[in-house]
Amino acid sequence: MVFSRRHFLKLAGGSLVIASGIPSIAQASYPDRPRHLVMNNLHTGESVEASYFNGVDYVEGELDRLNYLCRDFRRNEVHPMDRRLFDKISKIQTLLGTEAEVQIISGFRSPATNEALRANSNGVAKKSFHMLGQAMDFRLEGVNLKQVRDAALSLKSGGVGYYPRSNFIHIDTGPVRSWA
Repeated sequence: MVFSRRHFLKLAGGSLVIASGIPSIAQASYPDRPRHLVMNNLHTGESVEASYFNGVDYVEGELDRLNYLCRDFRRNEVHPMDRRLFDKISKIQTLLGTEAEVQIISGFRSPATNEALRANSNGVAKKSFHMLGQAMDFRLEGVNLKQVRDAALSLKSGGVGYYPRSNFIHIDTGPVRSWA
């Protein structure tokens, strides 16, 4: 069978669409690049500049520094954060064409802290992904919050919450869903 250029491009385009819907295939299509984040915990005033992925492997010492920055500052408890959160933030920045500082409002929360926050707000989930190190509330310095939310939604992975009155978005590595 002889394929015309148009037929070939049509088939290739369809394959690309299918591959982009399957994360392992989509990611395999693009070589990994080093990932670097500048983060600031707004509650503690601490900042970290971390090159947490070298293009091949995650850099454990850098992840430890990020985990400490994202700790439950109320109880000074450190918990490993899901590295996919950092990857999502990195992808959001790439989509937006920015390396703006990541301003953390909330990372890990101990169960005790989560329960105390729940007692004072109806917006805190009983089984919050924050307690598993799988959620982060943040904003990007100087970047329109709606644009950050839209970029996060375009990833089609995990949860995305939009809190314009409080000036942050929530991302997590749970099931795909969104809310405002």
